[in-house]
Amino acid sequence: MTDITIIGAGVSSVFLAYSLMNKHEGISIHVIDKGKELNRRSCGLERGESCSCEQGCSKYLGFAGLGKSEGKFNYTNDFGGELGRKIRNEKTMQLMQEVDRILCSFGADRVNLYSTKNDRLSARASCHALKVLSTEVRHLGTTLAEEIFQKMYEVLEKRVQFTFEAEVQHIEKDKNFKIETNKETFSSEKVVLATGMSGSRWFNKQTHQLGLYPGETRLDLGIRVEMRGDQLESILKDTFETKLTYFGDDYSATTYCMNPKGRVIRKYQHGLVMPDGQNQREKDSPSDNLNFTLFVPRYYATYEEAINKAESVIKPINRNSDRIVVQRLMDFKNDRSANDSRTGSIIPSLECETGRLNEEVPVLYQRALLDFFEALEGLLGERLDPDTLLYGIDAKFYEPKLYTDYRFETEVRGLYLIGDCSGETHSLSQAAASGIYLSDILTS
Repeated sequence: MTDITIIGAGVSSVFLAYSLMNKHEGISIHVIDKGKELNRRSCGLERGESCSCEQGCSKYLGFAGLGKSEGKFNYTNDFGGELGRKIRNEKTMQLMQEVDRILCSFGADRVNLYSTKNDRLSARASCHALKVLSTEVRHLGTTLAEEIFQKMYEVLEKRVQFTFEAEVQHIEKDKNFKIETNKETFSSEKVVLATGMSGSRWFNKQTHQLGLYPGETRLDLGIRVEMRGDQLESILKDTFETKLTYFGDDYSATTYCMNPKGRVIRKYQHGLVMPDGQNQREKDSPSDNLNFTLFVPRYYATYEEAINKAESVIKPINRNSDRIVVQRLMDFKNDRSANDSRTGSIIPSLECETGRLNEEVPVLYQRALLDFFEALEGLLGERLDPDTLLYGIDAKFYEPKLYTDYRFETEVRGLYLIGDCSGETHSLSQAAASGIYLSDILTS
């Protein structure tokens, strides 16, 4: 019998286990994950090849989860989840400061903390229906993130029981919890689900069996933009990146994952292939361009509806392959085809097929991009380069939201949700903060 079993070994789980271990010497902790230890996580996708994993993809599953991908910790309540609304903004910021302190104790202070806050830019942006979202950022990059999480694992394994490559098949609650896996059956007084986004379908199945039913599900879709590297210089000169939200009549649209000198790469999720951004600090050589996605959020009654929507938009673009379509801004505006996207002044960092977004991307996301570009040109005081590249189409998935109280406890007594599977966090920093918060609850 274990005191606390955590299912999922992502960032929220790591910080929960680490905090529990340090706050309560006698507590027994068990972490179960479908993936592998960090030093055994390897996938061809990380080398620009096809997925080489036999079962769950090691790019997403295993110790540290997506925390090892870029290690970008945004410390803010402006975006990245609704943890502040649930437990108060001030408390959330205190927890994120603790997240940063822990990271720095394992070597994160080798990269500087920087801020994207710019009051003058915010005032100018508001004149063009734009809001500047600000944050403090500790951007570790993949290499340092892996090093830090490996050190954390080496500390944790001395006190925490880990079971990797184990698929939880059934969770049953009687007096205590019985957890059946493909390896063996475990029992625990309390269970924490911390499965993030990678365990979405599994999460829905297990919660249904426990009599828990989710509400609406959010899905973000949007066009990824790759522009001339100096195009946003006037608004980025004091910060590494910025995040802008445009408010249309019937939607809002927000820039996401802005990568100065970064590259556009392929992202594989839920059987779909999408354009994603890679930071200049990653292994590939930097480019002369800047890229980001302009996401428009929409809400669906069920998780299945959200996934079906994403598939209905992206699968026709993929055409049963890893196809992503790219088009130059001037051709997009004129609704015309071009023979080769590489002939303009901006050289695409991702090789993909030139096509017509007008025919392959839903009108809402086309309209949002054009409205945003018009506002952005007003803020910049200049036209965007007509050779700016547009890639279709990117997606950001969210967990369906289940009810939890202020303790993150579900309607099943002793069952808790943290991280992205709680529906409250959408970033590494807020996920980690939710883990620390729950550790206080469980040891109080």
